[in-house]
Amino acid sequence: MTRQVVLVTGAAGFIGSNVAQALLARGDIVIGVDNLNNYYDVNLKRARLARFTQNSFTFRKADISDRETILKLAEEFPEITGIVHLAAQAGVRYSLIDPYAYVQSNVMGQVVMLELGRKLPQLRHFVYASSSSVYGGNDKLPFSVDDPVEKPNSLYAATKRTDELIGYTYAHLFNIPSTGLRFFTVYGPWGRPDMAAFIFTRAILAGEPIRVFNYGEMWRDFTYIDDIVNGVVRVLDRPADGTPPNRVYNLGNHKSEKLTDFIGLIETSLGKKAQIQLEPLQPGDVPSTYADIEASRRDLGFEPMTPISVGIPRFVSWYRNYYAV
Repeated sequence: MTRQVVLVTGAAGFIGSNVAQALLARGDIVIGVDNLNNYYDVNLKRARLARFTQNSFTFRKADISDRETILKLAEEFPEITGIVHLAAQAGVRYSLIDPYAYVQSNVMGQVVMLELGRKLPQLRHFVYASSSSVYGGNDKLPFSVDDPVEKPNSLYAATKRTDELIGYTYAHLFNIPSTGLRFFTVYGPWGRPDMAAFIFTRAILAGEPIRVFNYGEMWRDFTYIDDIVNGVVRVLDRPADGTPPNRVYNLGNHKSEKLTDFIGLIETSLGKKAQIQLEPLQPGDVPSTYADIEASRRDLGFEPMTPISVGIPRFVSWYRNYYAV
């Protein structure tokens, strides 16, 4: 594989920082972009960036929806061969509070990044983050990339589905090979503080109650970060083809776990019981997610290797070390 020059957005984020690390480890040149916003602890984002000590990593603090700043990157780095666009305003529940942030970052950001792609003469592939949220309230499990996705349960999901449509349109109009990745509940070391593993671990250690929605009947396809990174890199190396050159894949663990079992593993890893507070399903949430990964296996050789029985202890060990608990 020829050495690539890859622009990674969300480079200070959970998935983005780990993808950048993997690309650097195999000898690629990485340009990282992130606006370091305060949706969650900026110190954690800076700590992720501090791991990049390689000369082949360049960082630019920028907002993906800032047209002028982003498009200038084409002049500064015309040698870019791949874009891995992972920056986004994340979180289902926060989209009920600040809808504008989601449209600005997720929709405008997608358009701006694809416009950047149009200006890069050597671009081979535009890879971007979608989400399992696009499946909305679909009852059929597991979720397949062939299933209808026209009934989102949240604005966050709607923006991610919009990203897929925009990706298709740019592939059709401008022949930009584009691949969208529907991530399923990613967790692991260096994770996001607004996600389940982080929230539950912090609460158990603090002796605070855990809110478990839908009265405990919640199921998630929890996918370990290393498996996700492996999938992203495999996709990057296989530019979309066809007419138009556009694809969408599920990246999940292909196993739906009950949330209370997930909590049980955290309890075991911490050696401390949780105080569980059962509550009704929240607006925008779905009871179950479960990834059909047949297309990812067939086209990418994607095969998740990490069950939650292995991933959760790794996360808890990292958490204790990072926060000196």
